[in-house]
Amino acid sequence: MANLDIKEFLDNDEQKDLLRLLTAGSVDDGKSTLIGRLLFDSKKLYEDQLDALQRDSKRVGNAGENIDYALLTDGLKAEREQGITIDVAYRYFSTNRRKFIIADTPGHEQYTRNMITGGSTANLAIVLVDARTGVITQTRRHSFLISLLGIKHVVLAVNKMDLMDFDKVVFDKIVAEYKILLKDLNIPDVTYIPISALDGDNVVDKSSRTPWYDGPALLNFIETVPIDKDRNYEQLRYPVQYVLRPNLDFRGFCGKVASGIVKKGDTVMALPSGKTSKVKSIVTYDGELEMAMPPQCVTLTLEDEIDISRGDMLVHVDNVPTVSRNFEAMLVWMDEEKLDLNKQFYIKHTTRTTRAYIDSIQYKVNVNTMEQIAETNSTLLLNEIAKVTFSVAQELFFDKYSENKQTGSFILIDPITNNTAAVGMITGEADKEEGSNSFSEITLNLPSLGIGEEHYMAIEKVCNSLSRQGVDVNLIK
Repeated sequence: MANLDIKEFLDNDEQKDLLRLLTAGSVDDGKSTLIGRLLFDSKKLYEDQLDALQRDSKRVGNAGENIDYALLTDGLKAEREQGITIDVAYRYFSTNRRKFIIADTPGHEQYTRNMITGGSTANLAIVLVDARTGVITQTRRHSFLISLLGIKHVVLAVNKMDLMDFDKVVFDKIVAEYKILLKDLNIPDVTYIPISALDGDNVVDKSSRTPWYDGPALLNFIETVPIDKDRNYEQLRYPVQYVLRPNLDFRGFCGKVASGIVKKGDTVMALPSGKTSKVKSIVTYDGELEMAMPPQCVTLTLEDEIDISRGDMLVHVDNVPTVSRNFEAMLVWMDEEKLDLNKQFYIKHTTRTTRAYIDSIQYKVNVNTMEQIAETNSTLLLNEIAKVTFSVAQELFFDKYSENKQTGSFILIDPITNNTAAVGMITGEADKEEGSNSFSEITLNLPSLGIGEEHYMAIEKVCNSLSRQGVDVNLIK
């Protein structure tokens, strides 16, 4: 009987959906304290964690005689010394309704890139505002970044209401200020909650100290906020990650369903070739499926033999992404070294990696005022955001980021240091402009040239060398 109970519990736990959320706000607004309080009051801490928290609170805490809940996420030595968050800290917990991954992001302007990292996969953002100061520059900055990242659900948590005697007038004034800010942003769903992270008011349970507030407590809200419709189930995008060929009788294409729904028997098109076939089977470790949807990882087999490799994409024939070598994007510069427009980068988009140039910077964005600034010095510094145009060596298959996060996002990689130089969100296709960077390309059909398989390895080495010099070689074997 006990074994059945455990199995039922594990099955139910596996079926819970996952909500990824981040906290944002200025320094000392209480982001880390809120997460710590959420974990503490929902009884999701183990005894050894509680013992360590109580011990560390006395030794390095900043909450007097009380427990310093921020220490649950601020684990770096420098964070505890300064009482700030520097790097993104992730915490996992679950309730009877849902699983959560919380990203505690830094509030300092110099760590903007860390917030972009933490928010890149988030479904919901909790923006904290100090009730004493209201909406400030950092609130504007983080709200703009949340809008840029396409996060659809936001909670404006007005913290430290205990220091303002839980005054409804103070709360209403801050809500009115934030609603004015929202006019310039694309955030469709915003909820306002008055809280005290230190005392736990309206964090897990409704507080008796805010009788005028008739909304949910924070935990209840994040447990019930609907996120199913946030996924794109309309556009099938299946980037091929690996070709599985264990024997002569099986040839499958492994990958993760980025968006859309694929069913057995569907007619699909392979990009960039444009060849079509029907889905013969959808294979997983546990057996075959009739259909697959995001974020499932599956292996597709097709009825016809089509040349498909890593970096290609399978889509429905009546819903095809943009296929182009030129596009526009919002770019967040993340490298300590400033942008050199003459430098060539690697761009990683879905499972395809190719070479890229930034052709031009159209404008920069002042994240404090959301003002667009005409670019004059043709470079980007750490944490700067700009709209730019790209040229890439091989065609990419993309959608606008606002329509499809998975196929609308990419990273730039420095070819020398291998650092992530920037992250980008595609806004649309760009016209091929005169003076934009171009790439040399050669196609070699080895069989037609009479070259046998024994020479393929040597030719591939030469092609790799040419690629490093800016020449693309397409080998046909």
